[in-house]
Amino acid sequence: MNIRKLKKRNARRQYEHRVNRKYKDSLFRKIFSDRKDLLDLYNALNGTQYTDEEELTVTTLEDVIYISIKNDVSFLLGGTMNLYEHQSSYNPNMPIRGLMYLARLYQNYIDDCEINVFSPVLKHLPSPKFIVFYNGSKDEPDQKLLRLTDAFAEEGAPEESCLECCATMLNINYGHNYELMEKCRRLEEYSVFVAEVRKALEEGGDQRQAVDDAIDICIEKGVLRDILIKERAAIMNMVLSCTEKQYDRLVRKELEQQEKRIKEQEDRMRRQQGQIEEQDSQMRRQQETIRDQERLLELNRILVRERKYDLLEQIQDDPALCEELMVQYGV
Repeated sequence: MNIRKLKKRNARRQYEHRVNRKYKDSLFRKIFSDRKDLLDLYNALNGTQYTDEEELTVTTLEDVIYISIKNDVSFLLGGTMNLYEHQSSYNPNMPIRGLMYLARLYQNYIDDCEINVFSPVLKHLPSPKFIVFYNGSKDEPDQKLLRLTDAFAEEGAPEESCLECCATMLNINYGHNYELMEKCRRLEEYSVFVAEVRKALEEGGDQRQAVDDAIDICIEKGVLRDILIKERAAIMNMVLSCTEKQYDRLVRKELEQQEKRIKEQEDRMRRQQGQIEEQDSQMRRQQETIRDQERLLELNRILVRERKYDLLEQIQDDPALCEELMVQYGV
């Protein structure tokens, strides 16, 4: 292979690696990584009028540093620690994930601000706000509150728990949360784009062509035009990697894992039941032995009391005679 072909192949691999790496980030994260769009979204959610992007401090966790912890968007603004997560499928476990994310975010905040949490003086922290933007196919209300306490195994009133984390889930599918969409144009565009892609995929045919057509329609309508023109290939790959078919495979895999865990639990319970039955059997045998010994001891007392010493010696070697005497004396 000549040097020119080798360089072209390496350049192509580097490009594919860049595209592959980028499309793993969600489009939602990509859109709202822009400070202006993120500030508009915050204002729309909170009824505020912030205009200075410098007041917003991004705190998003990156998996480059935290291998198992990566959130979509988080930032400090107006005395609040804001955590925004996007979900393309309904996930009731978001409060659990939010707890982990927020714990790491607050740890970073405490370290960065050099806050002494061992001080006798009360230290103030930004208030947490956790929003989940949902655009899955499962029908959900415009707004829904998810609570960490719902996941606790022991039933009880939430106020009895020493720990709580609430996630406000907002349905951002097209046709939901009109007021919010009117206040945040970017969020509305995202909602329209997802709707167009779904519509194209539902019509069947070649998936890549369907997504490509949906992108053309959105560009013509001015929906996410700047992003779609600039990063068309990456977004197309991202969408194709997140189809319902892939999600169904994940669901089936999770069900298989659950069935495996249930079978293991049933096998373990059967083994435990067998052990319990064996212990019960041993207990019954021990009780019978104790009763026989008590009967023999009572018979010995009777024979001693009646001075029938010859029978005492005989019953030691004659179980049948022993049993006969026990019946005779009502032992």
